[in-house]
Amino acid sequence: MVVMGRIVAPYGVLGWLKVLPDTETMDSLFDYPTWWIGRDNQWQETKVEDLKIHNDVLVVKLAGVNDRDAAFACKSKQVAVPRDALPEPNDNEYYWSDLIGLEVKNQQAVTLGLVTDVFETGANDVLVVNTGKENGNIERLIPFIDQVVLAVDVKAKTMLVDWDADF
Repeated sequence: MVVMGRIVAPYGVLGWLKVLPDTETMDSLFDYPTWWIGRDNQWQETKVEDLKIHNDVLVVKLAGVNDRDAAFACKSKQVAVPRDALPEPNDNEYYWSDLIGLEVKNQQAVTLGLVTDVFETGANDVLVVNTGKENGNIERLIPFIDQVVLAVDVKAKTMLVDWDADF
């Protein structure tokens, strides 16, 4: 499964949900008539009955979610689609979910940590890299731009960056 967004809140009293997409464009989830809803790798296939853009979120009506209580039970769950339903990314393009968990090292072979999140700033995407509890739980924000990210190997789960360990 590839996580494409998350449910942030109920919308109204008829079972509609607000969804914050983690996609390049707001309407990317429109391409998928069935979503998988869940978290912690426990997914439930759900048919999309209706979907529209509302301000900076999507609002969606899912089959079986017919009132505010059922919608509230979906809050904080992730929205995913199977990997084989997605188009292959072009060279030097990556799905954010493929970057999560990559080990990040700099050119001096210093391990900076693991990618724990990716977010968009408007100017560029940013990697959240965490050293982990055993190394002080230091969190670094590293821009995901060509000048900084030198190599990504999804299969080897590694990333090489031009980034000082003291940043």
